[in-house]
Amino acid sequence: MQTCNRPDSPTVQPGASLVAGLGCRRGCSAATLRELIENSLRVIGLEIASVTALACIDLKDQEPGLLELAAQLAVPLVFFNATQLVAWELHLTHRSAQVFQTTGCHGVAEGSALALAAQLGDGTATLLIERQKSANATFALAISPAHSG
Repeated sequence: MQTCNRPDSPTVQPGASLVAGLGCRRGCSAATLRELIENSLRVIGLEIASVTALACIDLKDQEPGLLELAAQLAVPLVFFNATQLVAWELHLTHRSAQVFQTTGCHGVAEGSALALAAQLGDGTATLLIERQKSANATFALAISPAHSG
């Protein structure tokens, strides 16, 4: 498990997993989530089509905006419980006491992105985009090299 600062122009190797970790307020729309992702990816020269999966905390497993976005992008949406996300807390660039009070972990977007990228790849994950925030959502992007086994 590793993290690093967001590179200016990442090189994404074939087979690598690019995971969008998301946090959102209740009722956040798919359009709002998509706009945050697209705006953030644009800064590093990537498009939303490069995202291979979405991740979030299991408290949001019935959130219509998340479910709709996953369907629009035709990518898996994987949920993690707070205990699974706590395991990634040393790697977070931002820790929120308010998020902890609500969810039991200090960061949903970065933690879930790292957790799923590591699971999909070789067990390691790196943040390409640190936590980005809009009024109703947070987003982070993690990458893991292609799984060789």
